[in-house]
Amino acid sequence: MLYVYNIMAIKSLQSLVSESLKEIKTINSDEAYQMLQEKKCNLIDIREINELENSGRVEGASHMPRGMLEVYLDPNSEVFQNGQLDRDKEFVLFCAGGVRSALAAKSLKDMGYQKVSHIDGGFASISGSKFKII
Repeated sequence: MLYVYNIMAIKSLQSLVSESLKEIKTINSDEAYQMLQEKKCNLIDIREINELENSGRVEGASHMPRGMLEVYLDPNSEVFQNGQLDRDKEFVLFCAGGVRSALAAKSLKDMGYQKVSHIDGGFASISGSKFKII
């Protein structure tokens, strides 16, 4: 079977991120820290487990690898059934640098989540802020 692709129809990563950033809320690490302190958000680290092992974890963050995020945040998932996250709070996502979290935030918006944001600069920004790395 021969497949023919219209190369002009395939979007680049840069294009996807740019489109996502137009639709999602971007916050900085200080804003995220304040929200976490005030218990106004679910802070979600979407980095892979090896990234956490190499760089450390952010105290107060839930870990949900990017590849499983939509599964974990399905409204019928155990995450909600067990009360691990609060649906009424904002979902604040971060990755290593901000690319994956921008795309993930857009995906959650597409799922119907309204209160979603991502941290500009990701873990690189967080590690130089008030957050405690454990």
